[in-house]
Amino acid sequence: MDVNKMTVSINKAINTQVVAVKEKHARTCILGTHHEKGAQTFWSVVNRLPLSSNAVLCWKFCHVFHKLLRDGHPNVLKDSLRYKSELSDMSRMWGHLSEGYGQLCSIYLKLLRTKMEYHTKNPRFPGNLHMSDRQLEEAGESDVNNFFQLTVEMFDYLECELNLFQTVFNSLDMSRSVSVTTAGQCRLAPLIQVILDCSHLYDYAVKLLFKLHSCLPADTLQGHRDRFLEQFTKLKDFFYRSSNLQYFKRLIQIPQLPENPPNFLRASALSEHVSPVVVIPAEASSPDSEPVLEKDDLMGMDASQQQNSFDSKFDDIFGSSSSSDPFNFNSQNGVNKDEKDQLIDQLFGETRELKAQLENMKTESQRAVLQLKGRTSELEAELAEQQHLRQQAADESEFLRAELDELKKKREDTEKAQRSLTEIERKAQANEQRYSKLKEKYNELVQNHADLLRKNAEVTKQVSVARQAQVDLEREKKELEDSFQRISDQTQRKTQEQTEVLENLKQELAISKQELQIVQGSLENSVQSEAKWTARITELERDRDSLMNAMACREEELSALRKQLEYTQLKLSSAQDSICQLEKDQHKMLLAEARRAAEQVVQEALRLFEEPTLSSCAGSADHLLSKVNSTSSCIEQLEKCWSQYLACPEDISGLLHSVTLLAHLTSDTIVHGSATCLRAPPESADSLIEACKQYGKETLTYLSFLEEERIFENADSTAMRSCLTRIMAISEDLLPRGLDIKQEELGDLVDKEMAATSAAIEAATARIEEMLSKSRAGDTGVKLEVNERILGSCTGLMQAIQILVLASKELQREIVESGRGTASPKEFYAKNSRWTEGLISAAKAVGWGATVLVDAADTVVQGRGKFEELMVCSREIAASTAQLVAASKVKADKNSPNLAQLLQASRAVNQATAEVVASTISGKSQIEDTDSMDFSSITLTQIKRQEMDSQVRVLELENELQKERQKLGELRKKHYELAGVAEGWEEGTEAPPSTLQEAKTEKE
Repeated sequence: MDVNKMTVSINKAINTQVVAVKEKHARTCILGTHHEKGAQTFWSVVNRLPLSSNAVLCWKFCHVFHKLLRDGHPNVLKDSLRYKSELSDMSRMWGHLSEGYGQLCSIYLKLLRTKMEYHTKNPRFPGNLHMSDRQLEEAGESDVNNFFQLTVEMFDYLECELNLFQTVFNSLDMSRSVSVTTAGQCRLAPLIQVILDCSHLYDYAVKLLFKLHSCLPADTLQGHRDRFLEQFTKLKDFFYRSSNLQYFKRLIQIPQLPENPPNFLRASALSEHVSPVVVIPAEASSPDSEPVLEKDDLMGMDASQQQNSFDSKFDDIFGSSSSSDPFNFNSQNGVNKDEKDQLIDQLFGETRELKAQLENMKTESQRAVLQLKGRTSELEAELAEQQHLRQQAADESEFLRAELDELKKKREDTEKAQRSLTEIERKAQANEQRYSKLKEKYNELVQNHADLLRKNAEVTKQVSVARQAQVDLEREKKELEDSFQRISDQTQRKTQEQTEVLENLKQELAISKQELQIVQGSLENSVQSEAKWTARITELERDRDSLMNAMACREEELSALRKQLEYTQLKLSSAQDSICQLEKDQHKMLLAEARRAAEQVVQEALRLFEEPTLSSCAGSADHLLSKVNSTSSCIEQLEKCWSQYLACPEDISGLLHSVTLLAHLTSDTIVHGSATCLRAPPESADSLIEACKQYGKETLTYLSFLEEERIFENADSTAMRSCLTRIMAISEDLLPRGLDIKQEELGDLVDKEMAATSAAIEAATARIEEMLSKSRAGDTGVKLEVNERILGSCTGLMQAIQILVLASKELQREIVESGRGTASPKEFYAKNSRWTEGLISAAKAVGWGATVLVDAADTVVQGRGKFEELMVCSREIAASTAQLVAASKVKADKNSPNLAQLLQASRAVNQATAEVVASTISGKSQIEDTDSMDFSSITLTQIKRQEMDSQVRVLELENELQKERQKLGELRKKHYELAGVAEGWEEGTEAPPSTLQEAKTEKE
């Protein structure tokens, strides 16, 4: 198909006329996409159309694009994905219009974006959504999770279709027959595509919900049922309302949904479901067309036939010539002269009537001849077009024959290449098998890693249990020692008591012996006394023997307790030795496993360098710098933890954490380095790739020293640090322009700018006081009063701004103190560089605004300036302070008292700005009142002349006002562009930093 013809059809289909898109133009566009196997021509033409300025043009573009997505070539979707962001921006732009086609275009563009995203996520679905049940089953891949997600996406798709339905019907006046007007048909025409999509989406949603209810509990799908019921009600109502419109009755046969929605809780209800079918009848011929004579039929009739035809018509009208002649007076013998005159008059009258009828017939015949000639010219044009089409078809057939010959040749080449393709497929299968094995090995490594983590937890638990057992043994040991000490003390005490008893007994025995001697001496004096003392001695001997036996038992028990204590101490020492050995072995095993896992993570990161999955990712240099700094800190932490482990082998948690953290940070550094290469120049990208690979290899070498303690003492991290230094240097070269300030200078620059702002405000306040004193000395009357009022309000504004700057300093100090942790304020500013640059920009704007305001006030007081300049300067400085407030509170705590004080100071600045504007307006009106106009001596003609001059001046001022507003808009746009360059925004970002955005909101 000719590209020019397709371009003409696109321009005819998408125009500014409020009529529906003609089907033949849309069909030509669809055939064009199939002919060129894509939509390049369509988008090249559409990009030149002013879609953002004409709503009707955008509406008809959406209609044609919807047709192409449904019936065009499958590559239309691929060629259109690059314009998805532009469609989103256009949708948001048209969404701001609440009348006309604005909302319609916004919702239609959202629907087209949703359709593109749906077909991108689900490539099995064709553009017209026509699928069989088997294809629908294959789309879900027999996975209930896929069916669940697919149902949600269908609900979102159908929701967008229903929103377009609702918006179109709400925009029409249904009390009139809008469907027969061109404006109504222009809005209703795209709904035919929506009806076709909705019928398929409803059918697939019902089938998927029945399948989900057969696999999942009913409570889980309650949300799906509620959402389906809502959409079922809306779709049924829309189908009913559409079927009653006259416009749809002759173009499409709309199905009717059942009275009640399907009952998904009853599986047999699926057999009762009837898929809605939309029927588009064939186009019938126009009812007002009438059969006409062809030109060839007229040319084929000769003159005699035409003459006979006219004669026959004349005879039918005037009668046959064979009839009796009324002018034959010879046959009328009985008729008198008067009757003949009457008859002649009658015949003359009939003749005149017949002549008039003949003239009418000639006129009608001429009109018919003209119509036939016009029809003939139309048929000749159609014949020429058909001949042209036939010639094109012949050319296309010759082209197709040539392509067929080429295809035959290519088929022979293909047969030759088939063997090599088979070999390639075999290699691909081998690669897939190897990939599957590698994937299984990777999953096994992940599982082993998880098992090791679980074992680590178990071993830690066992160690804690062993430590608890050791504590219990020590406690038992201490208790045994205490009990042994108590027993020893008790034994010693009893032995001492027994010794005392023995000594007492010995003393008593000596006394008894003495007494015995006395008794023996006095034996002869008392026999009874002798027997008594003998019994006493016998009893004391028995007591001595019992005490000796008790002392022997106590000694045996004491020896048994000493043996038990020695056995317990021996067992405790052996248990401690085994626990220490077990902990040492477990620590070595954990360290080895952590080292192997870390090596696998680093190797996986190095392998990802060759993976194509990173081609769609892009990183930033500042993010890579943060990763490099974290990695350097981790290396220092690892060396410190290793020294602690050598000093205290029991504590290994810090070393394991450092090894794992080093592996993951190394992996992140390598991956982000590879992603950053995508945005870097070729030379820098090659250097960065080489540095990242070298760093990965040095990390693997460093981790290999963890196998033995003696070898790791000789390990050196200098190579790793040199690689990191090289990566950091390359990353700093890749930083954007907004980050060219040294990080350590940001904190000093913030303090300098805030101090400069305070100094500028103080200088402005002093200068205003000086101007006020000069005005009081040189001016009098109304001018002095106006100057005092204006300068007084400016002084109040400067004082309010000074209070706001002090409150901003306090809030910034609070933010730095609460957010920096153990770092210094300069490090905090460097870490949050974007926020710091926003503060610097806001402080500069406030200082500049104060200087400009003082200059404007000086010119106004001297009578050389305009009052409007002073009002604009006051509003500009208020906007600058609003930017400073927004930049200050972006990181502040909502409940901070300093933030509340800052907001109160901001309100005071706004109030002071309003006072400046009010005093300026009042002073201007007061000065203008002194120059009152006097019309007492002006004549009528002069008044008329001045009135016309005033009208001309008003028109000139309105024109200048419009031009100045356009200029102001362009200046603001350029201001934001320059601010973006100064702040270092990247081109890919969608919006400026939050501080400028909030400042813009405060300005508005």
